[in-house]
Amino acid sequence: MSLAESGTVPLHQRIRAEIEGMILSGQLRPGDRIPVEHELMARYGCARMTVNKALSALVEAGLIERRKRAGTFVSRPQIHMAALAIPDIKAEITGRGQVYRYELLSRGIIAATDGDPVRLGLPPGSRLLHLTCRHLADNVPFALEERWINLAAVPEAATADFATVPPGSWLLAHVPWHEAEHRIKAAAAGPHGAALALAEQSPCLVLERRTWRQGDGADGEPVTYVRQVFPGDGFDLIARFTGS
Repeated sequence: MSLAESGTVPLHQRIRAEIEGMILSGQLRPGDRIPVEHELMARYGCARMTVNKALSALVEAGLIERRKRAGTFVSRPQIHMAALAIPDIKAEITGRGQVYRYELLSRGIIAATDGDPVRLGLPPGSRLLHLTCRHLADNVPFALEERWINLAAVPEAATADFATVPPGSWLLAHVPWHEAEHRIKAAAAGPHGAALALAEQSPCLVLERRTWRQGDGADGEPVTYVRQVFPGDGFDLIARFTGS
């Protein structure tokens, strides 16, 4: 028996719960059309006011959107990325029903220097793989990524096919890590604006992250430093904490 048939809660709440369940389970995906009101009235044997109340609650929750003269559709929600986890951008985008595309913009091996902004704590001359790439969701720029990989820790990265595989996804699949540090800030798009199809003064969220894996030193062995720039709208970072 479905929740909408159980009769244990008001009908508009049961209709909302059933549609919400189909959205959250992936049965209804972002962009899918919700049945029109008269179809829902016939399905649930109820008045238009009851259906409207259920749909209005879903709109308020951000799960669906009404488009004038077009119908009601499952929303493409904001991307919520856990601030205390190592995110896989490709998985985040495809998990929300959007088409993921990736572009490698530049690749080269460089030497670390004393004034290196990467701050991986490596001695001057250490070999780093430097990558610049762009992530797109439904062909819209989603993030610009600049990444440095410590080749002493991950020598196989020097020959990895980052023209087709995003470096973040590759590292998560191939390199175990035990510690990460995130720095999150807001900034104007600046010179990154062109790659993100934004004006230079557009607000962006910048995520900087360093990761280490188990090594001989007390702090472990540096693996990578990455700076990811996201358009400010349609994206946020979340974290959940529990008390001791």
